[in-house]
This record gives sequence, C-alpha cells and structure tokens, in this order.
Amino acid sequence: MMKWLKANWFYLVVLVLALVLPLVITNRYYSQVITMSLLFAIGALSLNLILGFTGQASLAHGGFFAIGAYGVAILTYTLGWNFWIALPVSALLSGFIGLLVGMPALRTRGAYFAIVTLCLSEIIYLVAGNWMELTGGHNGIVGIPTPSPISLPGLGQLKFDSQISQYYLVLFFLLFTLFIMHRLTKSLRGMTFLATAINEDLSEAVGINIFRTKLLSFVVSNFFVGLAGGIYASLIGSISPSVASVGMTFNFLMYVLLGGITTLAGPIIGAFLIPVLLEYLQFLQDYQMILFGLLLIVVIIYFPSGFMGLYKSLSEKIKKSKVGA
Repeated sequence: MMKWLKANWFYLVVLVLALVLPLVITNRYYSQVITMSLLFAIGALSLNLILGFTGQASLAHGGFFAIGAYGVAILTYTLGWNFWIALPVSALLSGFIGLLVGMPALRTRGAYFAIVTLCLSEIIYLVAGNWMELTGGHNGIVGIPTPSPISLPGLGQLKFDSQISQYYLVLFFLLFTLFIMHRLTKSLRGMTFLATAINEDLSEAVGINIFRTKLLSFVVSNFFVGLAGGIYASLIGSISPSVASVGMTFNFLMYVLLGGITTLAGPIIGAFLIPVLLEYLQFLQDYQMILFGLLLIVVIIYFPSGFMGLYKSLSEKIKKSKVGA
C-alpha cells in the first residue's frame, strides 16, 4: 500500500485539488471557465486517442462534438427525453456515424484522411445551419434543460442546477474517460494503436489488422467527444452551428498538441491551461490566435511532446544533475 501511495502520490494530490477546487473558487465566471475546461479535456483526450496513439489526423472532431450536442438538445428539448437516456444515445450516435464514415475514410492515409474528415466537418456544419426543422438553423436550439435529477434511495434527489454540482458532474465524466483511456492505451490493443501510428506497413506485416485498429480507435474517439458534446449542450442550455465549426476542431488540436500528444495528462493540461490563459489575455484579443500560432510552432519544433514533454525532459535533467553531484 505504501509503495503504491509513493508511486502515485502526485495523481492523488491532483485529484484532491480537483475535488476542493469549486469550494475555493467562488467567482461564478471563473468557475464556469474551469468547468468548461474540464469538459473540453474529455474531447481532447478522445482526439488524442485517434491522433496521438493511432496516428490519424482527424479534422472532424468539432463535427462529432456537435452531433453529441445536437443529439442531446433534440432528444431532451424537442422530444422530452430524460437526459440520462439521451446522453448515451447521442454518444452512441456519434460513434455510429464515425463507424459509417470511418469504413471508407480510413482506407485512405495521411493527408487524404485529414481532407476527408475536414469535408465531413464542413458538411455537419452546413446541415446544422440549414436544417431548420431539426436544428433550428443558425438560430440554434435555446432552452435545453439541465441534466435530470438522480433519485438516491434514502438521500433524496441529486440535482444539477448549480455550478458546483455541474462541476462535479463534468469531473466524474472526465475521470471516467481518463480511466477508459488508461485501460485501453495500456492494454495489448493500445500497443496495436501505437504500432499502427509508428509504422503501418510493418504493423500489417506482423499480423495487425491496421484498418480494424484505426476504425476501433476512430469510433471510440467519436463516442467520447459526442459524450462531451451532449454534456456541453445540457450545461450551456443552448447551441448553434458554431459547435461544429473548424474552430472547435482547431481548439481540440491545440489542447492536444500543446499539452502533450500520446500522453494522458497532456490533453487535460492543455484543455485546462489554454482557456484560462485566454481569459487573462483578453486585452490581446485581436492577437490571441497569432500568439497561440507562434507558440504552437515553437512547441512542435522544439517540444514535440508539448508541455508534458518539456516537463519530462526537465525532470530527467534534474535527476541527472543530482546523480552527478
């Protein structure tokens, strides 16, 4: 037990800080920013699975986020479904559409797959903006109900109408996503993901079905980003076609690349730090994208593993200096 605590003390400290954070930060605006950051971390983790661990540059992540968001909005607001039924159905819908799209798209490689998914993202955006009867067009859907209360025997109802309760709801789903991603990437199947990302031809030569491997990664990735989109729609209360924009996909890419690709902590760090940093750079609003573009270039050239890669390299240098001393 002591050995386990010694090996995982850092993660336990982070978990404790995450649990007490909403009790410390009482400002409603900052609390909302942090909650949304944790929500986007779910989407960033899912993109990291297909981009980092499987090596496929999907540019439709914002589109699948929108599928989950519109799914929950239509099922709960228009059809009156319970949130806890609408959420998994919407996430499964996102994964199913990913399956249908992935079967032809993943037979292409490299830039061709990126172009196909970029076109898909634009199609989803156009459908969301023009199918007035279903999506409300560019006016979107307003009045989406918050997550339905959960009845606990002997304890009453657990409601999600306050910022603190919504924060813990998002934290729960983030931890759930992190758990699944950890189990998946550390498994034998996860090794086939990495092998496919490193060298597809060699992986195929040793017996790995690379098409099936990429398809599984793509479907799981789209399921979880659809899950994030569904929670987003319910918490925000309204959505518009902007959730399917290329800008949303770019944000997820930025979180993953800056935080640290092929790591589990990196996308979470990127999704947490970058939105918070953007809030402090409001006075540079006209130049924010230029600054982040330059930062992205520097990170890709000098720190391909992002913030986590920088942290690991600094840690190794400190250890070597201590050993040398």
